[in-house]
This record gives sequence, structure tokens and C-alpha cells, in this order.
Amino acid sequence: MFSKKTVVILGLFFFMAANIFLLTFVGRNRTTSSFLPYRVALSVIAPFQEITTRWIRFNKDIWHHYFYLVSAAGENNQLKSIISDNEAKLNKYEELTLANQRLRRLLDFKQTLDRPMVAAEVIGKDPSPWFKTVVIDKGKADGVEKGYPVVMPQGIAGQIIDVSKRHAKALLLVDRNSAVDALVQRSRARGIIKGGGTEHCKFEYLLRKHDIKVDDIIISSGLDGVYPKGLAIGKVTIVDRPPAGVFQRVTVVPFIDFEKLEEVIVILQPVHPDPGIRMR
Repeated sequence: MFSKKTVVILGLFFFMAANIFLLTFVGRNRTTSSFLPYRVALSVIAPFQEITTRWIRFNKDIWHHYFYLVSAAGENNQLKSIISDNEAKLNKYEELTLANQRLRRLLDFKQTLDRPMVAAEVIGKDPSPWFKTVVIDKGKADGVEKGYPVVMPQGIAGQIIDVSKRHAKALLLVDRNSAVDALVQRSRARGIIKGGGTEHCKFEYLLRKHDIKVDDIIISSGLDGVYPKGLAIGKVTIVDRPPAGVFQRVTVVPFIDFEKLEEVIVILQPVHPDPGIRMR
């Protein structure tokens, strides 16, 4: 009627039930706990109980660690999100701080010159290696005109060469087409600063007899009708007096780092084509 497998399983079931009954009811009486049937039942049931208990504990630990890892992963993602937001806020705060510092220097510089000015932001640069120009966010609507000087607290930046209603293009000091009438601040020797096309300028038409040394400061003379007198240009790095010829060969490095140009000031003034006219 029943298979051998079924009979074996039923037999084991009733045997286990009988032992459990014996342990439960007989074990309550301490005087009978030393009986042989009780000890036999205990020796049979104990290994199964141990295995069952360990299996339950094992699965309980697995679920406990699983839910702990899920919770930890969720908290970790939340912490990463918070850290990312804080880093973004910190970067924004640092950028605003740096921008405020630059604008404050521009404001302080504007107060040193008794001339109408307008601050502008650099919004574009010429990608060509042959031309050094930038586009600013101020134009005719802001009073900017062609020929107006572009400056910074560190010194001369360039000159406006093209203007639209809301934007303008400035030729930088280091462009090969740029020229500024300049003086050696210490000796007052005069020459022309021309762009070198890279990070330096050339101080041309300086006579061999004129006194100039490395580390001399070069400033604008005010005689070109564009830049006010006394604006800083750069520092002399190389002085070469050839044995023959009339002029010296002098290299000047501007005070402005044109690769990091972000804000500038445009001096709003009429351009005087005649260098002999004295600027107001």
C-alpha cells in the first residue's frame, strides 16, 4: 500500500514525535530525568535540535546582514548625494568669492582714474594662433566705441577694434598689430611697445644711448592719444645692445596674464588721432 520510502519517513516522523513527547513531559519531573528512555531520547533528539537551531540562526544572520547591507547601501547613496551637493555648493561659493575679489580690484582701480569707465566680461577668445583678440559683453549701447582703451588693475590689456550694439572686440596688447607709446618708468626713456604674438612684447625704437635695465617697469606715455599716461605695461626681461645699429632690442613681459583674462574695464573717452593733443 505504501512505498518503502513513505514508510521510512512516517517511521522517522513518529519516532521523532515520541522522543519529543518523552523529553517534554517526562523531562518535567527531575526525578525521572535520569531514566534510560529519557537519556536515549535526549541523545537522539539533541543532534537534530542542534542542526535545526544552527540552521535557523544561520538563516537569521543571513537575513539580518542582507537587510543591514541594503540599509547601508541606501545610507551610502544618500551620503554620496549630500557630499556631491556640498561640493557643488562649495565650488560655487569659491567661484563667487574669486569673482567678487576680481570685481573689487576693478572697482578700486576705477576710483584711481578720473574717467568714465564700464566693466565688461570676456565672453569669447579668438582661437587663431595669429590673432590675440577677445570679445566682451559691452557695446555701443553701453557707450563703448572703436579705439577705446581696455585696461585692468595690473595694467593695459588692449584696445577696442570692433563694436556692435551689445558686444565689442578688443585687440590684446600681445597681438602683433598692437602698439603703445611707452616710457621706462625709472629713466623716462621712450619707445613703442609692440605685441610679440605670444606672452611677451617688444620695446622698439629705443635708442642705444638710452638707459634701460632688466626689471625696469614700462608704463604708457600718454602720447599716442589712446591710453592715459602712467598705466603699467610690463617688466623688462631681456636687454640686447648690438654692436652695430641705432636701437636696442628689448623684451617686455606684460603684467597681465592674458590666458586668464575674465573681466576688463573699458575707458570711455574720445580717441585723439593726433598724439600731440593732450587727453583730459
